[in-house]
Amino acid sequence: MTSAQVDTRNDDSGEATGVAPNEGYQRGLGSRQIQMIAIGGAIGTGLFLGAGKAITKAGPSLILAYAVAGLVIFFIMRALGELLMYRPVSGSFSEYAREFLGPFFGFVTGWTYWLFWVVTGITEVTAAAKYTQYWWEDIPQWVSALVFTVVLFGANLISVKLFGELEFWFSMIKVTAILGMILIGFGVITLGFSDAGDTASFTLLWSDGGFFPKGIGGTLMTLQIVMFAFLAVELVGVTAGESVNPKKTLPKAINTVPWRIAVFYLGALIIILSVVSWTEFVPDTSPFVAAFAKIGLPAGAGIVNFVVLTAALSSCNSGMYSTGRMLRDLALNGQGPKFFSRLTKNGLPLLGTSVSAALMMVGVWINYEWPSKAFDYVVSFATISGMWAWIMILCSQLRYRAKADRGELPQSTFRAPGAPYTSIFALCFIGMVIVLMGFDEDSRVSLYAAPVWAAVLIIGYFVLKARNPQAFARKDYSMAAATADWGDEEPPLSLGKTDKATEAAEAAAAPGSTKPDGPTGSAGSAGSAGDSDSQGTKD
Repeated sequence: MTSAQVDTRNDDSGEATGVAPNEGYQRGLGSRQIQMIAIGGAIGTGLFLGAGKAITKAGPSLILAYAVAGLVIFFIMRALGELLMYRPVSGSFSEYAREFLGPFFGFVTGWTYWLFWVVTGITEVTAAAKYTQYWWEDIPQWVSALVFTVVLFGANLISVKLFGELEFWFSMIKVTAILGMILIGFGVITLGFSDAGDTASFTLLWSDGGFFPKGIGGTLMTLQIVMFAFLAVELVGVTAGESVNPKKTLPKAINTVPWRIAVFYLGALIIILSVVSWTEFVPDTSPFVAAFAKIGLPAGAGIVNFVVLTAALSSCNSGMYSTGRMLRDLALNGQGPKFFSRLTKNGLPLLGTSVSAALMMVGVWINYEWPSKAFDYVVSFATISGMWAWIMILCSQLRYRAKADRGELPQSTFRAPGAPYTSIFALCFIGMVIVLMGFDEDSRVSLYAAPVWAAVLIIGYFVLKARNPQAFARKDYSMAAATADWGDEEPPLSLGKTDKATEAAEAAAAPGSTKPDGPTGSAGSAGSAGDSDSQGTKD
């Protein structure tokens, strides 16, 4: 499908229709890249830097906080996986919110997730520029920030495969660093070599004030820091429309979440806190730097700085990727400027990515001009906006599961285990974290910023709805799964409990079938649109 074809998918007829099956993207992300994107999304600066502050607040019990939060993240990802195996779309949770919760929630989710990545990109590219001064103090930060932004922007405009390759190697560096830390630390504890060999012991996990030195309350107050570390793990869902083999790669990537968290978070923290007593950490120092210094590796600080630099660039790279897709999804549904729906000949959302990258650069300038405290207010709602996406995933999965169990929609072959109870538990856990943020001075500002953004979205929603009511009307998704784009594969849908959906799909696919009665989109209308697009392109 060409960009000209994509443009015509914006429904100008005023009729609220279902989504056409082919989104126009190229499936350039293979299994190797999807796996590393999933791993990279779970490992960021929150682990390499943020864990230091959390350790001072909770001590060794931070391990338990990461374990419980990791379980919740697994529930969220399995809920997302169930939706992806029902219908893989690049709009992901924004599109699912639109289908199962209504146009308003799709609108809010799409724009909120877009702004989340723009703000994250601003902070990460600025941080990356600061990290480079560890080696080159004379290079102005704005020069490094400009170079990083231009390079990553260019990579995102060449091909989705290049984006995947960058994420693969960024993630590989982070994984190698963590595994290296675990292996070296384990050797220090068991064999007793290095400067830390005499004191390193697993008993440090409970000997200095116990496992809960700050009490249960101290552990609970670290949950917002812990959840922030997991933000972007849901990015794998945005890649659904560009995965070479989504039926196999996406479930495999999601199922690796438990061992990724167990090894990279729990394993690393257990080793670090067994090498260095939690009482020796300070909030502004990376626990990895502290561990390397205790072991006696002078190059440790430089190694960690390089790893954190790659983590920041990885986050910025992911931000440029996802923002263009979110803007295009909004445009295709009439909830954003129409020109964002256009694709290049390589199947890339040029305008959406360009505008987002430009805003990231404006943010870098703001970061220099504004006092740091004022800028913190702009960035503070990143955690809240990220958790909003998780809430929408869980709520959409609950609505989908109810419809599928009633036979109104096909069953997904990748059903979330324990649902709906696991999804309800995850929603309650996220709600508890949001409440706890109100008791923490550093996190409370997020709750102040969120209502402001919500007011902007509500005003924007009603203004756009008044101008184009059909774009915000309920659409017919009854044929969405039957016409979903799985590349060259058959859709992996279970036929159990799907009588209504199956009969509709078979009727639409039968030779000589006609467009079903009804005001909303169907297989017939989608097919007709596709035919007219193709003819227009040939002419």
